Amino acid sequence: MNKRFSEHVENKKNLFIPFIVAGDPDNETTIELALKLESAGADAIELGIPYSDPLADGPVIQAASARALKKGMTLEKAITLVSSMRKKGLKIPVVIFTYYNLLLQLGLERFFALMSENDVDGLLVPDLPFEESEELRKKCKAENITYISLVAPTTSEVRLKEIVSEAQGFLYCVSSLGVTGTRSEFHPSVYTFLTNVRKYAKIPVAVGFGVSQPEQIEQLKDHCDGVIVGSAIVKQIGERENKLLKEETRMEALEEVFQYVCSLTEPNRRLVNDRR
Repeated sequence: MNKRFSEHVENKKNLFIPFIVAGDPDNETTIELALKLESAGADAIELGIPYSDPLADGPVIQAASARALKKGMTLEKAITLVSSMRKKGLKIPVVIFTYYNLLLQLGLERFFALMSENDVDGLLVPDLPFEESEELRKKCKAENITYISLVAPTTSEVRLKEIVSEAQGFLYCVSSLGVTGTRSEFHPSVYTFLTNVRKYAKIPVAVGFGVSQPEQIEQLKDHCDGVIVGSAIVKQIGERENKLLKEETRMEALEEVFQYVCSLTEPNRRLVNDRR
């Protein structure tokens, strides 16, 4: 397994994995946000690549992608941001979250060379079915990149066992059907789904899609090993776009996002401390 995943994710409980969009609202802010998220307790960061035809992204992340694309963000530029994050001291794993068409357009050889040159740790391709991902998984293993797999409530028992047998890093469990975005509450069946996944998983099980409140994290904590929070954080960023783009107000806006993220992670950290 990738060394940073071994150090920061493997065998851990109460994982907190935030998602942000590369280049939203600009490159400098993305780098500073990554550092703030690490300070707020993130165990890894999902760095979303903006794409004009997303399949899984809800309206909040679509809007963030539009902001980033307007600023000229590309897959290549996004990957190079990781180097800049490392130079500023980021220590946790960074997972590139992108659609497969972008990889095909860039070319896998060029893509993996960039990943290696810029110290990227993981890859997640939500629109690539497990059955079609063998080549990509092999390349990830060869390049010491952790390939993150997804499962959903609709994943059959047979397929779940196959996916889990090859899973690395953490297993991304989609909480509910549909696109990303906050949910006021989860369907009760999500807990049965997570219990079933944990029967087979040998790596941490993290839940994404809809997590946005400390109360939800509290409700989920006994059924999984961590949460992934995307739209709720991206929404906070979007609401502060103008402040984040101005040098004189950027730090104030970053601190506001930091405080929001801490409000999500603080109950989680208390739980960890209670168990020590």
